[in-house]
Amino acid sequence: MTLRDGSALVIRQEERADAATDLERSVELLRAVADGTIAAHRVVRVYAPVPTVAMSRRESRLPGFEVARAAAVERGFAPAIRPTGGRAVAYDESCIVFDVVAREAEGSIDQARFFREVGDALAASLRGLGVDARVGDVPGEYCPGEFSLNARGAVKLIGTSQRAVRGARLLSGMLPLGAVDRFTDVLLAVNAALELDWDPATFGTLATEVPRMPRTMVEDALITALAAPL
Repeated sequence: MTLRDGSALVIRQEERADAATDLERSVELLRAVADGTIAAHRVVRVYAPVPTVAMSRRESRLPGFEVARAAAVERGFAPAIRPTGGRAVAYDESCIVFDVVAREAEGSIDQARFFREVGDALAASLRGLGVDARVGDVPGEYCPGEFSLNARGAVKLIGTSQRAVRGARLLSGMLPLGAVDRFTDVLLAVNAALELDWDPATFGTLATEVPRMPRTMVEDALITALAAPL
C-alpha cells in the first residue's frame, strides 16, 4: 500500500483471492472510507483477478440466471454477484481490475459527475499510452453505458459501474490486456441465457491498440489517473 500526497491510498493487491472475496473487498473499502476507518479521501486498488463472470443483482433475478451460472462454470469462470450495477462482465488474470473509492460530503458527488470525471481521467491516461481512447458507448457493447471507455469509437476497452453509501462512492472497472476470444465465448453463452443481446465484435483489448505494452506500465498509468484529484 502507498499513500500519495497524503490523500490517496494506493493498493496493489498481490495475493490471489476467489471471485466473491475480491468483489467483497470492494465493498469493505467503500465502507471503510465512509466511516473513517481509512482516513484517505480516495482509495485506488488494482489487481489481477481469477477467471470471473461478475453479474449484477438485477441479473440474478432473471429467469435464465442459473443457466448463465452453469455456462460460466462450464467455461472455467467463477460466477459471482457484483456489488455495483451494470451487466455481466467476464475477466481473468490477463485483465486489470480496479476500484476507486472517493470520500464525499452529503450530496457532494453525483453519479453522472463521478462517471464523467473518472472516465475523462482514464481516457487521458490511455491516450498517454498511445491509445485513441474516448469516453462513450459503442453500439452493441457488453454492459452498455454512456461513460464506457472505447478505442477509435469501435471497441469497448473499459466499462465502469458504481455503488454509493452515505459518505463514500465506489467506482469499479476492468481493462483487458490480451486475447479476448475466451471472454466473448463465455459472454455469448451467459447473455444468451439471460436473453440479453450484444455484439462480440465490440469487445476490445489493449493488446490490439498498443501491442506488447508492459502490464506494470499500464497499471501505473491507471493508478496515476485514478489517484489524482478528480
